[in-house]
Amino acid sequence: MTHKTVVERDAMVANMAPSLVTGIWRIVRIEPANAATLLGEAIATFRETEGVSAIVPASLADGCGQTGPDFRQITLQVHSDLEGVGLTAAVSGALADQGIACNVVAAFHHDHIFVPASDADRATEVLNQLSSTAGGRS
Repeated sequence: MTHKTVVERDAMVANMAPSLVTGIWRIVRIEPANAATLLGEAIATFRETEGVSAIVPASLADGCGQTGPDFRQITLQVHSDLEGVGLTAAVSGALADQGIACNVVAAFHHDHIFVPASDADRATEVLNQLSSTAGGRS
């Protein structure tokens, strides 16, 4: 990794300002019977060979019989570069070191980290600490 890339990564991490978003989310399968209900409330979708997945409110997933783990969303407030190197690795690595699973969604303006709902407060603390530490690097 070049010095410039390291500096850019450290700046993104230092300025990420993680913010825990209100709500509980679930990643579900979209099927013909639930498509209209779920897609109308989805905050993200992804088409895979096996079908379409969506991130929807957990309560809505329950109503459609879609079980699975519940997640909380942490939005990194830094305007991350879609070609930026290292932000996802730094975040996922810090969470992994603490035994916290994460699923990352990169959108146009920000990165969004989905962590198990039971780990959300601790994950936010870990990311705040990571950001603080990166801010002190020279």
